[in-house]
Amino acid sequence: MLEPEITAEAFSKLRQQPNAPLLLDVREPWEFQSASLPNSVLIPMGDIPSRAHAELDPDAPIVVLCHHGARSLSVTMWLRNQGFEHAQSLAGGIDAWSRTIDPTIPRY
Repeated sequence: MLEPEITAEAFSKLRQQPNAPLLLDVREPWEFQSASLPNSVLIPMGDIPSRAHAELDPDAPIVVLCHHGARSLSVTMWLRNQGFEHAQSLAGGIDAWSRTIDPTIPRY
């Protein structure tokens, strides 16, 4: 089974592959508007239980993103318990991405 977390560096490489994982952003809409990664899907953490099974593919790789990694890890563990075995949390969240991969992404 995949590790529950993936580093920004490892995800940066995965994003460039043809079958890149879905990037699921679980922050609030105001956070998403402040800073987001291209091609990410916004489903705020509170909406995950009601939307995950309708909108996400349980067989597809998913990387879950939040601000610093706590919410995304929580959502990742919930998703895995629901049968989304390929879900991983982006360690350090969008803040780590901005610090290590793309400094043009605003930090907040």
